[in-house]
Amino acid sequence: MNAKLQPTGSAYFISSPTAPPERHTLSVVVANEPGVLARVIGLFSGRGYNIESLTVSETEHEAHLSRITIVTKGTPDVLEQIKAQLDRQVPVHKVVDLSVRARELGIAPPVEREVALIKVVGNGDQRQEALRLADAFDAKVVDASVEHFLFELTGKVSKVDQFISIMRPLGLVEICRTGPASMNRGPQGM
Repeated sequence: MNAKLQPTGSAYFISSPTAPPERHTLSVVVANEPGVLARVIGLFSGRGYNIESLTVSETEHEAHLSRITIVTKGTPDVLEQIKAQLDRQVPVHKVVDLSVRARELGIAPPVEREVALIKVVGNGDQRQEALRLADAFDAKVVDASVEHFLFELTGKVSKVDQFISIMRPLGLVEICRTGPASMNRGPQGM
């Protein structure tokens, strides 16, 4: 007899999530006070969630509010759990999954921009090639000597990644990246 197990009221019969992990960008408005960022990060690390990128800054000085942009990956169920847990934090004023919100509004994915500082050393032809490529990527020279350039580049994460990979053989020595700042398109606010 080939009998199938029938679900009972037990939690052991809840199926595991089969959806593949998705990359999502969360925008979280919080009170700008000591310890808030640590609590938000602790929520992720305490539950084993990875933060791929984290950007935070005060956005409304008078209201003492900061905006945290978090890029993370997870299944839809896990992401819903993350948002619900963030929403329950006392200093959190608003949590918006910009990726989901864009789909709900029927608009293109959120605009994401990252700032990177990239230090390249080199002489002769490599130096000229680094300058030529920087110009093609609209990277600005923000510091220079006879031995190095320090470029500032703003753009999509993929553009920054591409610039870094091109500069690597030309003498790349140091990178500092902000992580993406993100905002949905259209006239609606968060």
